[in-house]
Amino acid sequence: MKKILSSLVFMSASLLALAQQESLLDKVNLSIGTADDYGQMTPGATVPYGQIQVCPDSKPRQHPGYDYEVPTISGFSINRLSGVGGSGCGGNVSLMPDWTGDDVRLLKHTEVAKPGYYSVQLSNGVWFTATANYRMAAERFSFPSKEKAVLLLNPRSAFDKVFDANFEQKAPDMGQGFAECANTCRRGRYHLHYRLYTSSPFVLDTIADGRKRLTFPELSAKYVEVRIVVSTGLADELNKMTPNMVWATSFEHMMERAGRQWERLLSKVEVEGGTADQQTIFYTSLYRTFHSPFLVTDPVMRRYLGTDGKTHEAEGLKGFHYYSSWSLWDTYRTKFPLITLLDEVHSPNIMQSLAQLYMTGKKDWSTDYECVPTVRTEHAIATLLDAYRQGISIPSLRDAYPGMVAEVKRLSLKSPDQCLEASGDFWALGQLAEELGMKEDAVLWKERGEAIFDSIWPKEFQNIDETYTKMRGNGLYQGTRWQYRWGAPMYLPRMIKLVGKEKLAAQLQQFFREELYNQGNEPDIHVPFLFGRLGMPRQTGGIVRSLATESITHRYGGNDAYPTPFVGCAFVNQPRGYCPEMDEDDGAMSAWYVFASIGMYPLIVGEAVYELFPPLFDKVTLHLGADRQTTVVIRKEGAKGSDKCKRVTWNGKALPDFRIPVRKLKKGGELVFIMEE
Repeated sequence: MKKILSSLVFMSASLLALAQQESLLDKVNLSIGTADDYGQMTPGATVPYGQIQVCPDSKPRQHPGYDYEVPTISGFSINRLSGVGGSGCGGNVSLMPDWTGDDVRLLKHTEVAKPGYYSVQLSNGVWFTATANYRMAAERFSFPSKEKAVLLLNPRSAFDKVFDANFEQKAPDMGQGFAECANTCRRGRYHLHYRLYTSSPFVLDTIADGRKRLTFPELSAKYVEVRIVVSTGLADELNKMTPNMVWATSFEHMMERAGRQWERLLSKVEVEGGTADQQTIFYTSLYRTFHSPFLVTDPVMRRYLGTDGKTHEAEGLKGFHYYSSWSLWDTYRTKFPLITLLDEVHSPNIMQSLAQLYMTGKKDWSTDYECVPTVRTEHAIATLLDAYRQGISIPSLRDAYPGMVAEVKRLSLKSPDQCLEASGDFWALGQLAEELGMKEDAVLWKERGEAIFDSIWPKEFQNIDETYTKMRGNGLYQGTRWQYRWGAPMYLPRMIKLVGKEKLAAQLQQFFREELYNQGNEPDIHVPFLFGRLGMPRQTGGIVRSLATESITHRYGGNDAYPTPFVGCAFVNQPRGYCPEMDEDDGAMSAWYVFASIGMYPLIVGEAVYELFPPLFDKVTLHLGADRQTTVVIRKEGAKGSDKCKRVTWNGKALPDFRIPVRKLKKGGELVFIMEE
C-alpha cells in the first residue's frame, strides 16, 4: 500500500509540475470530437509521431475505438488512427482488467486525459493509467484487492479483419505475440509484432472465447504494470529488447517526457487574444496535427519493413529514420504543409520516407506489407514538391522520380473528380521535373495535365445547372459538382479564360451565399481561399472567420446531403466537436483550423505559397527552424473586431496580392494586417 500511495503522490506531483511549467498542455482538450460520429477522435496516451496510442475501446465502438458517450468498454488497446472513417484501423493487444469482461464501464467523472497521459476508474473498482513513447505502451492497473488481479488479453482484437494472430508466454513475466490485420477499408495489411512485459510473474490460460487470461500468484502489491513493446513489422527486432531496457524508465518519467515532447511542439506557435474556447480548439487542433506519420525505425538495428515486404536498412542517409502511416488524400491539403512549416526537425525524415515509397513499391492505398496501420498515399508528388520548395531536404527525390512517372501513368480517369485530381498530379510532376532540371519532362507533364483538365472541366463544370447541388452526381466521390468544380486551383487561369474573371468571381460568391460549401469533408476545404486569386482578397477573412467560429447552415455531410440541414458551429470545444459525419481525417481538419486561425493557407499544394487573410487571434508568433530562432509575428492593427482588411504588409512593405512564398516567410519577420472600420 505504501508503494502505491508513494507512486500516486509522485504522479500527482508530476502532473502538478506539468500544469505549472507547461501551461499549453492545459489548453488541449482531448475530448473534442470524441463523441458519436462528430470527429472520430480519441483521448489516448501518445507522443508526437508515436505509433502507440493507448485508449479504451467502447462497446459498441466508434471508428477509432473510443466513443465519449459509450461508457461500456471491451478493453484497452494500444494503437489506432484518428478519424479516418471506414471501419477504423488498429485496436490491437486489448487488455481487460476483469475476470469476465462483461459490463465493465468507465466512470466518466474520473476520466483524465492530457497529452501523453490517460487515466480512469472502472466500474469494477480498477484504476487504469497509461502513458507511452514512440514504440512502447506503459499501462498500470490498480486493483481493489490482490485477489481481483487478472488481465484478459485478446490477441485477435482489431477494428477490422484479422488474418492471423497469436500470443505465447516466453518467460515468467514476458509474452510475445503478433497480429496481421486489414488496413483501412480492407485495402492492404499491416504486420504487428510485440512483447508484453509485466511487473509481476503471470500464469497464462486460454479461456473459451480464445482470449488469454493472465493471473498473478506472486503479486506483492495491488497493482500490475504492463509494458507492451512493438516492432516495426520485423519479429527478430524484439530479440534485441531486454527487460532492463523495458523497465529502465519509470512510468512517471515516461509521462513527464511525453508531456515535454508535446509542449515543445505546441510552443512553436503562441497566440494572443480570442476566446478561451478558441485557444483550446486551436491548441487541440495543433496537437492532433502531429499524431502521424509514425516513427517506425528500430532504434537499435535501424531497420524497417518496406512496402515490398523486404527488410531495409536506414543506413546510407545520415541520421535517417523511417516514418509510415499515411492518409494523404485528406492530409496533403493541410497537415503536411503545416508540418513542413513548423517542424523542420522531423520534416526531412518524413519527406524522405515518403520518397522511399516510390523505391520500395507504392500503391494509392495500403500495400500488403505495412509495418503500421495506414490508409492511402495519393498526391504524394504534390506533397514532396511543396516540401522541397519550402526548403526541406529530400536526398532521394531524384531516385524516386521514375516511380512517380509510373504512378501518374496508371491514374484512373473514369470519373470527373478523378480527372481533376489527375490533372493536378500531372501539374505537380511537371513542376517537380522542372525543379530537377528535366525540361522536356516538365513540358510533357505540364501539357498532359492541361489536356486532362481541358477535357473535363468545360464539359462537366463550366455551365451550372440544377444537377450541381446533388451529392455524388455523375460518379463524383464525396461531393457535388459545385464543390468539385474548384478542385484543381492550379488551373484557375484556365477557368477564368473559359468563364471570365468577373463571372467566375460572382459564382464563387454565390457558392458561399447559397450555403453550397461543405466544411464536413475535404474536396472543397480550399475554396474559401480562392478569393485572392480572383481579385477579392479582402473577402477571405470574413468567410474563414465565420466557418471557424460561427453557427452556420451545413447542407451536406460526408456522403450525402443531410435530410435536414445541420445548423451549428463546425468547431466547438466539446465532445461533439465537429459537424455530424465530419471526419477529422488524421489531422486534415485540425490543420485546416490551425491555418485558418493564423491567417495563411496553402491554396495550391506544391506552390509553397500562402494566401493571406486576417488571423483569428490578435497576435500570432511562430518560432520556426530546427533551432526555433526564426520568429514570425502575425498581428492586426486598426479597428478591433473588424473582418475587413485594408492592406497587409511584410516587414513594412505592402503585399498587394495578399500572398507570400513560404521560403520568404521562413526567413522571419512581421506580417501586419491593417483593418478598417
